Amino acid sequence: MTPFCIEPQFVGRVWGWKDLRPWYDRVAGQEPIGEVWLTGDECKVATGPHRGKTLGALFDEQAHALLGPEATSSGSPLLLKVIFAREKLSVQVHPDDRLAQRVGQPRGKTECWYALTAEPDAKVAVGLKSGVTLDEVKAGIDRGTLEQSLNLLSVHAGDMIFVDAGTVHAIWPGSVLLETQQNSDITYRMYDYGRGRELHIERSIESTRLTTSAGLIEPRVLEDRTVLVDSTYFCVEKIPVDVSRSSTTLVGKADAAPSLSYLFAASGSARLTSPSFEPLELPQRGIVAIPASSPVFAVQDLGGLDLIRISARIPGNVR
Repeated sequence: MTPFCIEPQFVGRVWGWKDLRPWYDRVAGQEPIGEVWLTGDECKVATGPHRGKTLGALFDEQAHALLGPEATSSGSPLLLKVIFAREKLSVQVHPDDRLAQRVGQPRGKTECWYALTAEPDAKVAVGLKSGVTLDEVKAGIDRGTLEQSLNLLSVHAGDMIFVDAGTVHAIWPGSVLLETQQNSDITYRMYDYGRGRELHIERSIESTRLTTSAGLIEPRVLEDRTVLVDSTYFCVEKIPVDVSRSSTTLVGKADAAPSLSYLFAASGSARLTSPSFEPLELPQRGIVAIPASSPVFAVQDLGGLDLIRISARIPGNVR
């Protein structure tokens, strides 16, 4: 299966932006746009023989071509988003795989945030302060003082923040974040600043871990790439392209077997060329899916390219 571009899906959120320009040529209608889903199940394939088909349908039909010969079931393992927060998001937590499956969902939600840009005072809340108990969390929810129990991190452009399942967290205004996550939209809200949306107090408390691995990840600079984060479910890397680079060199040493990956142009643009398919343009803030069965190709820098590679880690089996 050849690489293909994906049409983004613009998702309304009460805390989002009215105007996404210059990031995307999109102005919101009545509801602000908070998330741009790059690989959602309802996103459509934009190029190639499967053009017009939803990504979810394509994964159901072509699991082995997309995910590799070891795939045992269908479904996209990752959901990639760009987050635009004009206001504070809710204080929330996501369940792990075990708790999600207990309520009939295929997987939980571990995620990470890569800061595409950040204002000087940008912050996120990641985890609870040392010594905070679940009783104190419950009291904070009741009294509206939960923020006092949160661990705040300053955010700078280029930062990578890991948020494993069970971490109490919140995104605050001031940054634009590329989010890589398990393909799940399970969110248990603890506190929502009086917006009137549904809260999930019992589920959120059940899912909360007082201590997690969440936090700022130091980049690991290698000879041919910079590894931003490498977790159980995904690996995110910055890939330098000096004029042109073969796809055979995109695969890292940690990639044990062919698997699905994505190429995201954080800035600049690129072109994919191969004898096996027509040239494929990767515009700024665009994304290309690279199936496990992809033929060899070259990535060409068309100017100012900042290329992010996101690859799926599929523990055990593909759900």
